[in-house]
Amino acid sequence: MIKGEKVTLKPLAEEDLPVLWEMIYGEEDPEWKRWDAPYYPLKPREKDEYVISMKILLEEGLDTRWAIWAGERLIGSVSCYWEHKPSNWLEAGIVIYDPAFWNGGYGTEAFKLWISHLFEYYPIHRIGYTTWSGNERMMKVGEKLGMKMEARIRKCRLHNGIYFDSIKMGILKEEWEALHH
Repeated sequence: MIKGEKVTLKPLAEEDLPVLWEMIYGEEDPEWKRWDAPYYPLKPREKDEYVISMKILLEEGLDTRWAIWAGERLIGSVSCYWEHKPSNWLEAGIVIYDPAFWNGGYGTEAFKLWISHLFEYYPIHRIGYTTWSGNERMMKVGEKLGMKMEARIRKCRLHNGIYFDSIKMGILKEEWEALHH
């Protein structure tokens, strides 16, 4: 568990899974999906199948997603994945599913805690994430945390008939430590 002022990050627990499913798949067109890679369709999953498959990942220690809590309320998740494990290239992600917790600093604090944890836990020299130019809030989170725009792939994300850029943000471990320790 990692505790901040506004949020607490915890590894997912079995009892979190039905709540997480509801936040991700409970609505036909959830607001969060309009900002989190909306050019990829959200494929519906049955609740029981989701809970069972996630439970297996948790039991095997393979799930790389933690829950974001604001008080007693599950509001989102942070995650990581290997872009290329042999070179220790790790990418991170965050979603605040509950719009009531947008624009209040919850996501920035959660991502800061998560990145610090990942730098401490893994033998990595850099961490980054990918977003799109339509998600200005996510770009601002990276800027607030001292991340640099490392790449802008122009007009490669088509959403609602408009082309957007893919944005890659990143920070080196020594830069992170200089800014946050």
